[in-house]
Amino acid sequence: MRDRLALGCQLTGMVLIMNLYKNFVALNVDTLAGRLKDLAVLQDQVGADHKAWRVREVGDGNLNLVFIVQGPNGAAVVKQALPYVRLVGDSWPLPLKRSFFEYHALTRQSKRDFGMTPKIFSFDEKQAMIVMEFLTPHIILRKALIDGREIPELPNKLGCFLARTLFRGSDLCMDTKLRKADLALFSDNVALCDITESLVFSDPYYNSKLNRHTSPQLDEIVAQLRADRDLKVAAQRLKHIFANMPETLIHGDLHTGSIMVTDHDVRVIDPEFAFYGPMAFDVGMLLANFWMSYFSQRGHDGATPRNSMRSYLLKTIVEIWDHFRNEFSKLWHIERTGILYQRQLFEDQNDALGSAQALDQFLHGIWVDMLGFAGVEIHRRILGLAHNADFELIADPDVRAACETKALKLGRHLAVNRAQIQSMADINALAERLEKEIVS
Repeated sequence: MRDRLALGCQLTGMVLIMNLYKNFVALNVDTLAGRLKDLAVLQDQVGADHKAWRVREVGDGNLNLVFIVQGPNGAAVVKQALPYVRLVGDSWPLPLKRSFFEYHALTRQSKRDFGMTPKIFSFDEKQAMIVMEFLTPHIILRKALIDGREIPELPNKLGCFLARTLFRGSDLCMDTKLRKADLALFSDNVALCDITESLVFSDPYYNSKLNRHTSPQLDEIVAQLRADRDLKVAAQRLKHIFANMPETLIHGDLHTGSIMVTDHDVRVIDPEFAFYGPMAFDVGMLLANFWMSYFSQRGHDGATPRNSMRSYLLKTIVEIWDHFRNEFSKLWHIERTGILYQRQLFEDQNDALGSAQALDQFLHGIWVDMLGFAGVEIHRRILGLAHNADFELIADPDVRAACETKALKLGRHLAVNRAQIQSMADINALAERLEKEIVS
């Protein structure tokens, strides 16, 4: 009976989605100009004569179409969701409504940390399409790190973005009615949460048909990790926290491929996985990608070893966390206006020490969970479906596997021993020791 009810609900949901998007048609480079020629905001950004527009498709992600439209006035980006996972194909259907969540997440992130997201010009829910600012001369952060570029503004910008968006979207700051309404709105982003819950927390730890890894070089360590009871229990505990802790509006997919940079500007993009989850998830996912970049550098060494780049990456991890802590603490003292840790209980009773104690405990909780999320993110990017270019662009499979092995070991340590780890210095010291290991 329960299965029939679940199937009925699922079919009802599919019918509603089909009705909403029954007129949906995917764009392509040949049809975009003709279909969007009357869109005023696009005319303003690109030019009134659509015949002068130049359109190219640049989407290299796993899910969506992304077009750059250029013309006499300038340029804009048109992003359109597809009704399936682009990486896999139409055998894996996916609701187009994810563009709705991306649009709403971007508008909220822009208010909470102005200037850190692209400007939004237009949103068409029926066509699952967002028209937004063309960021130039920005490049994807992951590409910059693979190329060996050091971005000076990165730690401060990203640390503050994390603190401001996570704090200001929570019950520490928001009006409780608005936050609960927002929680209800984003709770419908079920399909993308399911992707994370499966691909991050479960699939890497058994022989899922979607998994892939560098084989046969990693076969032995993969077997060890899948037989590691402590690791599997840790991963499931982290999945439990992810699924059951609607603490704040999180980006949900914050990695170095979701950030665009110049030497002096940093922008965060692609929050279509946004929902109300644990603060620590965004922090852990982001820092995991810097540790993976660190271990991948050996595979991108040229005539001169990238010792400076490796030092920069470890330093950046420390500084992102420091900026996050500092900005979060500042917001705690000046913007804590929500229902949690009310000032009436502490500062208004001349108990600043009580407020400081609560803040320390709160940040410690984020620290512990962040390390765990970082660990499983490292594993899923090496063993699961969606891999990082950091490793994938290493042509020699033996070199690639050696880099990945070191990262996998660090990921296991972070996930299993997260409650005992005291500092970033300890983690980075372990990373440096692992980096020096010779992997046969």
